[in-house]
Amino acid sequence: MRLPFNSVWYSIKDYLIIIFGLLLYALGWVGFLIPNEITTGGVTGISALIYYGTGIPISVSYFVINVLLLLAAIKVLGLQFCIRTIFSVIVCSSFLSILPLFIKDALVDEQPFMSAIIGGILCGSGIGLVFVSNGSTGGTDIIAAIVNKYKNISFAKMMMYIDFLIIACSYVLFHSVEKMIFGYVVMGVMSYTMDMLINGKRQSVQILVLSDKYEEIATHVNNDIRRGVTVIDGMGWYSKQPKKVLMILTKRNESVKIFRLIKSIDPKAFISQSNVVGVYGEGFDKIKA
Repeated sequence: MRLPFNSVWYSIKDYLIIIFGLLLYALGWVGFLIPNEITTGGVTGISALIYYGTGIPISVSYFVINVLLLLAAIKVLGLQFCIRTIFSVIVCSSFLSILPLFIKDALVDEQPFMSAIIGGILCGSGIGLVFVSNGSTGGTDIIAAIVNKYKNISFAKMMMYIDFLIIACSYVLFHSVEKMIFGYVVMGVMSYTMDMLINGKRQSVQILVLSDKYEEIATHVNNDIRRGVTVIDGMGWYSKQPKKVLMILTKRNESVKIFRLIKSIDPKAFISQSNVVGVYGEGFDKIKA
């Protein structure tokens, strides 16, 4: 008997990964960036600037700004995405409130550049884990998710454009080119780490599936994943028997869902996944000519 595609176990696993990712993200800020007065982009970066200038806790401004963004984005992103985003905002706000109780000073003393590198890796890894699990840390992630829904543009690139201006604003507060440069270093490290974790070297993949239950798999890929499936006629050379091959083109961050679906229908299915340089058409890039 086939288990439901959206099984309870997969949901629990996703939420556990989201929590761990948010812990890494908060640790990067509390343990490395905030003690050195380094800011970067996103709502957390804005909240850090507010904290440096007014003393208002980061967790408070982070929560309030994200609530406003969620109210504006709920219609576009859908209820399921926003539920996970609300969960992430609450958990991240909690970590940003709790960790300072245990971490009073910078974990790396008098090494702002090293703190920027380590903090960027932790924050980028944390956000990457959250996105891989179909979650969001809120803020500019919400804007990036909206754009990614309609355009085949990586999260990291979209967030980099948005965050560039936020970091530049830190100069108004500190009048320090050095701190601003550290902020850009953090942004670069975060962007690279996220892209490697979420997308690898390619944004899209091609999946070939051989299964006797190809009709059921194709139907669920269409209905559950909302991706097209092409059925190709083939033949097993050893058995000389006709075979149906499913060809699926999808974004890399959707491939995990497809693998879970196929496994739940036919654990013995033969699957091949390969990177593709470019995919053009509806749901992917526009044809550039």
